[in-house]
Amino acid sequence: MSKFSIIKEFWEFLRVRKKWWLVPVIIFLLLLGALIFLTQGSAIAPFIYTLF
Repeated sequence: MSKFSIIKEFWEFLRVRKKWWLVPVIIFLLLLGALIFLTQGSAIAPFIYTLF
């Protein structure tokens, strides 16, 4: 089983079922997760958490 099989399966789901509105939601969640992960140990972390 490939590491990227879930991504391929999700892409097929979006393409077949025409659920294109999910793409911005997934991108936003990935960017938010990356932002939290990257600022986890930095000095600006308290300021990022106050935004939410």
